[in-house]
Amino acid sequence: MLKKEKGQSLVEFALILPILLLLICATFDFGRVMYTYMHLHLISQETVRLGGLGDTDATITQYVQNHFHVGDVNLLKIQISPSESQRKSGDYITVTLEYPVTYVTPFLSTIFPSPHRVITDSTIRIE
Repeated sequence: MLKKEKGQSLVEFALILPILLLLICATFDFGRVMYTYMHLHLISQETVRLGGLGDTDATITQYVQNHFHVGDVNLLKIQISPSESQRKSGDYITVTLEYPVTYVTPFLSTIFPSPHRVITDSTIRIE
């Protein structure tokens, strides 16, 4: 006796599809976080060089804002230490950048803190 199995593959696909979509979205989120980290890391390296050469905090902040192309620049936190008035030749300057990345994947915020804070910093000696 032959059994008809016409709908079997459709049912199996319907069961696997949500898991497949979650994996695709999670991969996309991971890529966004890594891209944001690499972008911020490169900007922090460039801006700390400006500070090491004696540029002002305003110049450093403006450089970061002009070269940040990942998301909303208003959400980006820029911290420069020590302050401009306390810097002198031979000391070290550190530029720290922080940006929140919200997840696209549903239910991922229940597992990981949302938004994910991407934090980079770079330090150089002042000339």
